[in-house]
Amino acid sequence: MTLNFSDKNALICGSTAGIGKAIALQLANAGASITLVARNEAKLKATQAELPQEQHQNHDYIVANFEQPEELRAKLETASSQKNYHILLNNTGGPKGGLIHEAKTEEFTTAFKMHLVCNQILVQALLPGMKAEGFGRILNIISTSVKQPIDGLGVSNTIRGAVANWSKTLANELGSYGITVNNVLPGFTATGRLDGIIANAANKRSSTEEEAANFMKSIVPAKRFATPEEVAHAAVFLASEQAAYINGINLPVDGGRTKSL
Repeated sequence: MTLNFSDKNALICGSTAGIGKAIALQLANAGASITLVARNEAKLKATQAELPQEQHQNHDYIVANFEQPEELRAKLETASSQKNYHILLNNTGGPKGGLIHEAKTEEFTTAFKMHLVCNQILVQALLPGMKAEGFGRILNIISTSVKQPIDGLGVSNTIRGAVANWSKTLANELGSYGITVNNVLPGFTATGRLDGIIANAANKRSSTEEEAANFMKSIVPAKRFATPEEVAHAAVFLASEQAAYINGINLPVDGGRTKSL
């Protein structure tokens, strides 16, 4: 199967590292024009330079801090006035780990703002263009915790669950416009966030990070961590024309770790 995005514009959040960057690179390799979104301009410029342009794409970037939703809204108004977007990837790091009964209330409000509120702003900015094109793919990188909560990630479990239900509701509302909304649920993936989780696990177990990592691998049927590229393959397929009848799903990419169907 050949996936062709040569006539598509994609806005990719969290796109300077890990899963977001892997998705940006794969979409660009398939012909899409990419708008990178992150808060570090130096990293944005470096990632933009890596994106292929053999199919005469026009890549750009937006510097945005998701702790400032109204600033994000203003920048999106400018971007969406210049071109229509066909693909939106919502991908925001965190929240930090910790027991839910010890979490401060502001941890919830900050995470809700950065994840769900900013997702809503992004969708509202890009939706008119998707409707005009008769084509839209909204993808959310969230977590397997929406199926099976993960110990030690109390705030994240809560907020990711909210995003999943927001997404399903949105899928029901937008399907008739040729717009799909789906969630990709990465398992243990070799990214900077996983490094932090391993360090925390090692500290709690009074073990080495290598021992903590090996334990985490042992509970995955595949017995290894995913690469960001493996998660990206799933997301890119869901963004394609071939996935037009897949809507409102949670797709785990976790090597079989999640116990529920």
